Amino acid sequence: MPLLSFHHLCRIDTHPVDLIEAAAAGGFDYCGLRLVAPRPGDPLVPVIGDEAAIRTIERKLRDTGVRLLDVEAVWLSPDTEVAALRPAVETAARLGARFLLVVGFDADGTRLLENFTALCHLAGSCGLRVMLEFITYTTIRNPVETLALIRDSGTDAGVLIDALQFFRSGSDPQELAGFDPSLFSYMQICDAPSRAPATVDGLRTEARTARLLPGDGELPLDALLDRLPPDVTLSLEVPNARLSGLPPTEHGRIAGEALRRFLERRRSRHEA
Repeated sequence: MPLLSFHHLCRIDTHPVDLIEAAAAGGFDYCGLRLVAPRPGDPLVPVIGDEAAIRTIERKLRDTGVRLLDVEAVWLSPDTEVAALRPAVETAARLGARFLLVVGFDADGTRLLENFTALCHLAGSCGLRVMLEFITYTTIRNPVETLALIRDSGTDAGVLIDALQFFRSGSDPQELAGFDPSLFSYMQICDAPSRAPATVDGLRTEARTARLLPGDGELPLDALLDRLPPDVTLSLEVPNARLSGLPPTEHGRIAGEALRRFLERRRSRHEA
């Protein structure tokens, strides 16, 4: 069984402490936390600079045994100032995060490359690896564009595959055959109908509020997982209006059980 993480987008308005408790209730090894709002006005429980809040989070991680997998989400936009992100990166490192999730959202390729490279160096100096996620409605939209930016930067950043964005980008798991497996430190897993929404707004809504638990949809998740390292850590990213209406610990329990059922069925299929 791979290591499992409960992604913050599952409950974006939930306080980090409650999210950690949800992860523990679901038997997850890790959780992710949002310390940076992707865009102005996006949901965020402020933590950076709040010493009492940081200590409370540290204590909850220690008491539950849940570890912090990643901190999200830095969207590199035309207005990004990498130096201003140092407090977020240092807080992530203090909390024990392993990865910093980054998205390219700048049509100026030169500036995007400069900011991405600088952020990778900043994160690396604090012991974090940057994971670059592609999203169909941002600047970096598929695995090929993701790999190109990483190669141009000359850094050790990784490719973060979100199962929904992977298939909505029109990508095929066969495309990953030539990728270095070390690029895939972890991936985000969810399910969805095979038919994609017809508009960008529809894609955004699906991604943020209408994902399905693995096995409840029609995405060819087995084919994707077969192209990734067998021990790749799985971060469950299933924001869903029905699930988010439950108490956090109940949500975490249901999510953890569903993910393990999916993985057990997958294991049985491979052994048959």
